Amino acid sequence: MLSPGGRPPGDPPNGGAARPPAQAAQAAAAAAARSTRLTGRAALLAVVICAIALSLAYPVREYIAQRQQIDQLLAQQRTVSAQVKSLQQQDAELGQTWYVEQQAQDELHMCFPAEQCYEVISGQPAPAAAARQQAPAQPWYEKLWHSVNQADAQPGQ
Repeated sequence: MLSPGGRPPGDPPNGGAARPPAQAAQAAAAAAARSTRLTGRAALLAVVICAIALSLAYPVREYIAQRQQIDQLLAQQRTVSAQVKSLQQQDAELGQTWYVEQQAQDELHMCFPAEQCYEVISGQPAPAAAARQQAPAQPWYEKLWHSVNQADAQPGQ
């Protein structure tokens, strides 16, 4: 119950200034300690927040991994779709007689029985043939004999 001045009973009329200085300092230190001290409610709130964060961490990680996998599969699907279109186009071309005849003439150097075909050969060798001629391979038995001679050689000779 409040006194007629609106103060709790036992409080001095001048607003608490009648307290001794030592008691006022203790009250201020106790109030400061109470405001900085971790209360039970705050600790419980921190534990609940940590539990929620830990319980959400794994599903969020799985969600992100699944989204990445979906993106990879979509890219793979686009690549396969492009390959299918290319193969369908090639199938359509191979179904036409004129295309098969043209490929036989160009790639296989074939001609019809009634035709006479000529192949012009230049004086320069083909690039693949020139590469084979430039690097003559040593026979296997010469390599073997050379390795035996090296093994027999004494260091310092």
